[in-house]
Amino acid sequence: MLEKIKSLLTREDLLGGHFGIEREGLRCEISGKLALTPHPEVFGEKLRNPYITTDFSESQLELITPAMDTLEETYDFLSGLYDIAVMEIGDEYIWPQSMPCIIPEDKKIPIARFCKCPPGVDAESYRQKLMLKYGGKKQLVSGIHYNFSFKESLIQKLHTAYAPQLDTKSFKNSLYLKVTRNYLRYRWLIIYLLGSTSTMHETYVEACGKQLKKISSDSFSSDGALSYRNGDCGYQNKTAIFPNYDSVGEHIASLEHFIKEGTIESHKELYSQIRLKAKDNGNLLESLQKDGICYLEYRSIDINPFDRAGISLNDLYFMQLFNLYLLFKEESDYTLWQEEALENQKAIATHGQKELQLKKDGNLVLKEDWGMEMLQEMRKLNDTLGLDKQDVIEIMEKRLKDYQLTYAYQLVEAVKREGYVAACLNLAKQYKDEAYKARFVFKGYEDMELSTQILLKEAVKRGITIELLDRADNFVALKKYGETEYVKQATKTTKDNYISVLLMENKVVTKKILKDKGINVPMGGEWYQLEDALCHLSDLKNKPIVIKPKSTNFGKGISIFPEGTKEEDLESAFKEAFKHDNTILVEEFIKGKEYRFLVIGEEVVGILHRVPANVVGDGVHTIKELVSLKNQDPLRGKGYRRPLEKIHLDETARLFLKAQGLDFESIPEEGICIYLRENSNISTGGDSIDYTDFICDHFKQLAVEASHAVGAKICGVDMMIENVADSKSSYAVIELNFNPAIHIHSYPYRGKERNIAHKILKLLGFLEKRPC
Repeated sequence: MLEKIKSLLTREDLLGGHFGIEREGLRCEISGKLALTPHPEVFGEKLRNPYITTDFSESQLELITPAMDTLEETYDFLSGLYDIAVMEIGDEYIWPQSMPCIIPEDKKIPIARFCKCPPGVDAESYRQKLMLKYGGKKQLVSGIHYNFSFKESLIQKLHTAYAPQLDTKSFKNSLYLKVTRNYLRYRWLIIYLLGSTSTMHETYVEACGKQLKKISSDSFSSDGALSYRNGDCGYQNKTAIFPNYDSVGEHIASLEHFIKEGTIESHKELYSQIRLKAKDNGNLLESLQKDGICYLEYRSIDINPFDRAGISLNDLYFMQLFNLYLLFKEESDYTLWQEEALENQKAIATHGQKELQLKKDGNLVLKEDWGMEMLQEMRKLNDTLGLDKQDVIEIMEKRLKDYQLTYAYQLVEAVKREGYVAACLNLAKQYKDEAYKARFVFKGYEDMELSTQILLKEAVKRGITIELLDRADNFVALKKYGETEYVKQATKTTKDNYISVLLMENKVVTKKILKDKGINVPMGGEWYQLEDALCHLSDLKNKPIVIKPKSTNFGKGISIFPEGTKEEDLESAFKEAFKHDNTILVEEFIKGKEYRFLVIGEEVVGILHRVPANVVGDGVHTIKELVSLKNQDPLRGKGYRRPLEKIHLDETARLFLKAQGLDFESIPEEGICIYLRENSNISTGGDSIDYTDFICDHFKQLAVEASHAVGAKICGVDMMIENVADSKSSYAVIELNFNPAIHIHSYPYRGKERNIAHKILKLLGFLEKRPC
């Protein structure tokens, strides 16, 4: 059979599909106690945030990835969601495993609250009923829900080859039902390999109702326990329920029977290890009947406490291979397969770390023998179909043979050494620290400009759906309330019109407009030919001037001579400027320091003093070597993907050093700061220092007026000021920028970090509260 499959399907067919993960996680205090604070308001209305919401409790986060095309994208997005969530919960942590932290009695567990709209009332009422029926403590047991669907090309090719007489929906249903039945048969292997709930805190023991032994001052376990979550101590229906999985119609009928007899209240209360999912899960049974099975949801996976995301990428790769195994594995005709599978699940959950016999079609077989048989079949499948997952299979074979390699064993050992709360909190603190260090990065989107990553993170945090329209061009769509806004490079939006962009691009026109509005600008002239500019060298030598292209961004082609310079240096500066435009400007040098004012709408949301690229001497290294050392700072990168840019030694830097009597091979004395250029753009390696709270309102108002003068809603206003605390100080607006970077304000080199992305989303109208 595998040879025929190999001839039918490509590697892309087999490993492709759509993948999504829902990861639950309790918020806890620094003491390890369940946080009783409300779900953070920054995440918005729970029913409207598709990424970050709650499960049963107000204290129980649920992180939801969209359906992604690859496992790598899914894992990265989940990691990114974790980072976003953990950075918004103040001094709290996200508990890193499935079994709860220190929890109170049921009446003190805060049930998730929702808006007073009909869906919100229904959601809260449903949770109240669950509390009464199952108790609150078991509701706090958290897990990983793994959602997947096969690639459509795989389904189509198998349909044509094996059952062309069936309609597409019927074939697709039969395919997913086979996977479902096999998953239920063989789920014990997933529970063994990924199980990690082998110990619990003393505050949960009462909910378990079993005789357990103390393994540390605050925790309990039992001999061989592997996954309490998947055993009697976990969250399950009051009585065992075995739905029909022969067809979609019979499955629906069986669920309706359980609901009618009162075993469960609705399909949502079926706590099966797997669920059939539809196109419209809000009306699941109707949609399953009409549209068929859309994807499957696996519910057996414990949170991996040793991975920040809650599940490792290798484990996801194994699940991918396991899905194919379930699809191609011939089914047994043993009639009591569901009852037997449940017995195996509970046996593994309760005693999985010990040598164990399981039931296979009514016969007893050693856990390791059966598991190795399945893994060898997967190895054959992998080798025949060229899936290149042999390393993952090898990891699982070792884990099967040696229970000390399981997450369950590793967690028990950590708890024995450190105690239950301390062991878990140490992991939670480590993961929060890692998130803080990478707070400016959106995991999985590192190839995009940093400003775009920051905007996307803020959108996800607030429940705004993101869509990448052109990844390479940093062009995205943001969607909420049925409305869509298109944004390029974080600050190019529909709120600015084209003429505003053109006005800001043309520095001559910008100066004339600002001057007409009574705003000070530097005086100067312009040249269109290099030969004409060179005729004025003698007039300009030794005068404080700035030479720059008429239309430029990021400080390209700009030379600044605050004390004047020689004719030969002016000639080099003219030539450099003409490389970037066919018109150059020569302006008077304005005394003072340069500040970037970021104007959004009617306010200045951030101000930076940008210190020109520099190095500090140590008496040993050359300027070139000092630059190389400074560029090793992890905050520095290239292409606006880090808060600071790497310093580049170019012709402009050579000229600037020459004016100081230095060159790239000079060795500065220890402690001496050497500036490498006059212009202070972050894009040329400058350092950013936040000044937002230290500049008087007079200059902030001038920046807003300058932005309004060209009709801009988002504008970077560059201003030279002698004394920022004195409203009467001399100043000049030297430039307006139509696409200002926000990362330099969001994560300055020194000073307060500013949430600029929030201001952009507010400008776009996404932060207005609307009725449910």
